Amino acid sequence: MTDDTPALIALDWGTSSLRAFAMTAQGRVIDTRASGHGVQHLPEPGLPGFEAAFAAICGTWLDRAPLPVVASGMVGSAQGWREVPYLPCPADLGALPHAAGRVTTAGGQDILIAPGLIHDPAGAPPDVMRGEEIQIAGAIAGHPDRQAGTTLILPGTHSKWARVEGGTVTGFETHMTGELFALLRTRSILGRLMSDAPLADTVRHAAFLDGVAEAARDGAGGLTHLLFGTRTLGLTGRLPAAALAEYCSGLLIGHEIVSALATRADGPLLLVGSPALCARYDRALTAIAGRGAEAIVENPAPAGLFRLACDAGLLTSESGDPI
Repeated sequence: MTDDTPALIALDWGTSSLRAFAMTAQGRVIDTRASGHGVQHLPEPGLPGFEAAFAAICGTWLDRAPLPVVASGMVGSAQGWREVPYLPCPADLGALPHAAGRVTTAGGQDILIAPGLIHDPAGAPPDVMRGEEIQIAGAIAGHPDRQAGTTLILPGTHSKWARVEGGTVTGFETHMTGELFALLRTRSILGRLMSDAPLADTVRHAAFLDGVAEAARDGAGGLTHLLFGTRTLGLTGRLPAAALAEYCSGLLIGHEIVSALATRADGPLLLVGSPALCARYDRALTAIAGRGAEAIVENPAPAGLFRLACDAGLLTSESGDPI
């Protein structure tokens, strides 16, 4: 018989959205809720807004029984409920609870907030993440091979490439690929020729891979010149308007992959994120490197938050070892 008794509430609290998971003592998600009350879209300004958003999404769960609560993401940023300093790399993922912060609601509920990570290599600007460290922890939980040595790729608005060795994040880098694509499509001259008209999948995929191939031929330089080709291919009719966004996406993702792989030794690659976006990266990886990712992991945040709770001693021993 399955035990559906909730033992933990886990919050993935980002800039634009809030997701909440009720989990058993064994780490199984038994209920999921979501709202648009991210840290920049609270029901009211300031601390009362965080209180209201938390009560709205978790109140009925906590009315039934007291439960530990853990959170990750921008809720721990300077714009969040409480700013939690970053844990510097190399960062043992098991040490996240020791660097975590805490807030207590007006009703007396304690919330443990993950710290995020900072990578500050000599001679280069620092890099930071908030929330992705929990996704990384969840993606490698229960997989000793991934913990031993893996490069994790987390595509998105700000894509992350992180290296894990021995359960420790040794370093990472951010590529603003998603945000740059959105700006180019909506705010630049390149977007003026783009169309959302229906397009056959074969044509769409071919345009994307053409962009990837062009980025691979160019190497790590010349991106600004290549991007203008998105416009000229449309002006000359060599690509239909509905395929220009795909070509531009291929250029940007291809450039990201070429740049990131140039600083990484051979080893397994793991894609973490939405299946559609990860599939796009997987096609580009195969075209550039001749191999795709070892696996695609969707939504590992609950598993990462469960590990945070276990490592912090918030769950009893019956929960087992999350590693």
